[in-house]
Parts: sequence; C-alpha cells; structure tokens
Amino acid sequence: MNAGNLPRWVDFVLIPALNVAAAFIVSGLVVLLIGENPIEAVKILVWGAFGWNEGIGFTLFYATNFIFTGLAVAIAFHGGLFNIGGEGQAYLGGLGVALACLALDRYVPWWVTLPFAVAGAAAAGALWALVPAVLQAQRGSHVVITTIMFNFIAASLMVYLLVNVMARPASMQPETRTFEAGGRLPLLQDVIPGADFGSAPVNVTFIIALLACVLCWVLIWRTRLGYEIRTFGASPTAAAYAGISGERITVITMLISGGLAGLMAVNEIMGSQHRLLIEFVSGYGFVGIAVALMGRAHPVGIVLAAILFGMLYQGGAELAFEMPAITRDMIVVIQGLVILFAGALEHMFRPALVRIFGVLSQPSAKTA
Repeated sequence: MNAGNLPRWVDFVLIPALNVAAAFIVSGLVVLLIGENPIEAVKILVWGAFGWNEGIGFTLFYATNFIFTGLAVAIAFHGGLFNIGGEGQAYLGGLGVALACLALDRYVPWWVTLPFAVAGAAAAGALWALVPAVLQAQRGSHVVITTIMFNFIAASLMVYLLVNVMARPASMQPETRTFEAGGRLPLLQDVIPGADFGSAPVNVTFIIALLACVLCWVLIWRTRLGYEIRTFGASPTAAAYAGISGERITVITMLISGGLAGLMAVNEIMGSQHRLLIEFVSGYGFVGIAVALMGRAHPVGIVLAAILFGMLYQGGAELAFEMPAITRDMIVVIQGLVILFAGALEHMFRPALVRIFGVLSQPSAKTA
C-alpha cells in the first residue's frame, strides 16, 4: 500500500510502535520458553538503559553511532539507493580520524584537532562510497552488491594497515599508538554543567550527531539539491524529464551517505577508544539500516530509533548480567527481532491499518 493511504501520524508513529511491540512480544515468548519472567526482563532492560546515570550515558553513546549510520542509509533511501556499505565507510572514516589525531594530538588542543578529524572521517567515508557510486551511475552495477563487497575490502585494507604500516613499534597488537590529550574528545558531562554520566564514554560527538540531523533535514527538505535527490528517488523518469542528471545525483547522494557513515568513527576513535584498532565498527553500519527504516528516513525518527537500539545494547548488557539464563546471544536475538519487524516485516500491519482507516473515513466522505 502507498503511504499516502494513511495519515502521517499512523505511518510515522503508529506503525513503528506496532513493529517494536510485536518484536518485544515475540522476544517475551522466547524469554518465557527458557524459564524466565518476560515482564521482569523488560524491567531490567529498561532500567539498565535509563534507570541510572551511567546507563543513560552508555545508551546515548551507542545511539550516537546509530544516528550517523541511520542518517547515511536514510540519505541514500531518499535518492532511491540502498547503501549497505556503512560498515566499510565507517571503517575508512576511522582511518581519517586517526590520521588527523596522530598528526596533531601532541601539538594542539582537542578543539583544534576535531574539525580535521571530522573532515577526515567524512572525506574517507565519502571516498569509499565513490567507486560504488560511479559504478552504479555509469556502468549500472547495483550499489547493493558493490557496497557489500567494499565492506570486506575495507576490513582487509584496515587489517593490512594496522598490522604492517600503522602499528606501534615493537607491539604485537594491530592498533595505533594511543592519542595524546589533543586527540581525545571531552566527555559530554565535562561540557554540560550538572550532567553526570558516570564512566560512560558519551562525548561531544553526540552534539555533532544532533547537528548532523538538523543539517540533513535542511538538505533534504529545504534545498534544491534535496529536492532533486527526492525527485530522482521517487521517479528517475520524472527526474530525467525535469532535466535532473541521474548520474550526478547518484554520485552526490552516495558521497553524502558515505561521509555520514564515516563520521561514526569520530565517536568511537576520538571519543572512546583513543586509538585506531580492529573491528571498532562492530555491526553499527548494518543496524543503521534498521534505524533508517524504523525512523522512516526522517532525522527525528532516526534519533528516536537510534535511542531505542542504544537501549537494546546497553539494557541488553545489564539483562545478560542480571539474568544469566538470558545470554548475550539471546540479546542479539532480541535485537534481530526488532530489526526483522522494523525492516523485513515493516509492511505487516499496513494493509490492515489501511482497511481500518478506510472504513473510518467513509462516513466523513459521504457527509462531504
């Protein structure tokens, strides 16, 4: 069914809420089958994410990563593209951050290093999206296939660089040296008076993520380029008739998408790990797909969906600790169910809702 058949609040609020509720109901049945109380499990999950200062901090830290990867997928969606390369683009974004920090951390304060790290992350992520974009635009190679392949290439490239080029001298660890103070972002509680997030690594990148949401909203809904992206995404034929170059929009959209995915590395590398290391992306790029779907590719929805997945990550860790029968693998199953209902089964409730609201709107139609 077309989204226009439903009120906007149903499409953007009610359906995502039903998807989440269905995922938690099925998850509750799984918890019940292993002999645990699902109500108690939900209480622990929510308390672990929002019931104490440090839990809130970790939730926001994870949500920051999901905001960037969700925005990356959403921008591509608006252009009719499916960028599954967020993992690889974020990985290369880490290289951009690390190069800036390693070059400047001993000479300047963090607030001087930060713009170079942000620019390096965005440029590296965009560069990694450039080849799939050009292949899609000029050769017709499907962007889904090429971006998936580039994820593996990025992982192999980073392993080579961290083992053979950037590793610390006389160290067996595949990682760079630890950054000095000029390459470390301050914690959010250090810049917001009265804030207390304990030892959680949530840092000023969260503010950058919110700013990125505002800029993406302005880009997509308030600029000519955004109009061209949305037009091409809705109908390439209509876009061509209007004189919009499909090749240009494809490349530009993928560059923006890749740059946003690359920005995720600022939070992990400069804000938390303080060094470039293997596997810091940890699946955030793929979860970003579910975040974009659940958030309806809108920045506000993406922030809310990112916080939900941040809750699952942080609350899930507490749940695995408090209920040993619910292992970390079980938490992954719960996260997977949310992704399943938000993505693959996203239209499960839509036909019934279209019929219900169609019946409800009939009397008013007759009166009119």
